Amino acid sequence: MRLRTFIAAAFILSLAGTAVAQEWIEFKSLEDRFTCNFPDQPTVTQTTYKSQFGADLPAHVYSATEGQSRYLLTVVDYSQIETILAEKAKACPAGAETCRGGGGSTGPGYSRADYNGAIIYATWQFMQRDAKVTHFLWNNIDLVGGHQLHLTNRDLSRTLAGIYMHDQKLYIIEGTVPEGYPEPGLFQQSLGWLDDKGNGIRYQTLYHHAFPAPPRGR
Repeated sequence: MRLRTFIAAAFILSLAGTAVAQEWIEFKSLEDRFTCNFPDQPTVTQTTYKSQFGADLPAHVYSATEGQSRYLLTVVDYSQIETILAEKAKACPAGAETCRGGGGSTGPGYSRADYNGAIIYATWQFMQRDAKVTHFLWNNIDLVGGHQLHLTNRDLSRTLAGIYMHDQKLYIIEGTVPEGYPEPGLFQQSLGWLDDKGNGIRYQTLYHHAFPAPPRGR
């Protein structure tokens, strides 16, 4: 009798777990050209992201919660980085190369260095948190390369973060779950790229934001 009761209870819990999993939705943003699974319709907040060399860039934060777990996706528009930093550089003292930049490697106002190093800079911001980095690796989502970090926070919650750049936009995705919960890997893996018509994109070879885009797969 006890065995049957246990099996019945396990079956009910299994169904409940399935029901919870089915509540997750596939969210698409044509404006920011991505698709991602969230536990609920995410809240969208407009904000400003300060880049490595001081450009104030427009950004959207997509956020959702499930119990004590938090899911965030920040999308930063880097398309005007050269214009913004070139204008900012006009206030530099005459001959002050340290903020003017120039040449083929740094660009006006260090805009090229800022753009090319955007993934590294965003990764560094995670490393400044009051948390222990337990794993740091290169990763790719549909052949768009980026970084992934695993962090243990002060309260022993776990954060899994990924940073990617595609089509002049920086994507910072992070899921944080309480101590003892499985890391939110499925949230990370659900991220995908869209074209201007909302169709999914996958490349034939590795994509890097500082180089011409490779051919797309079928």
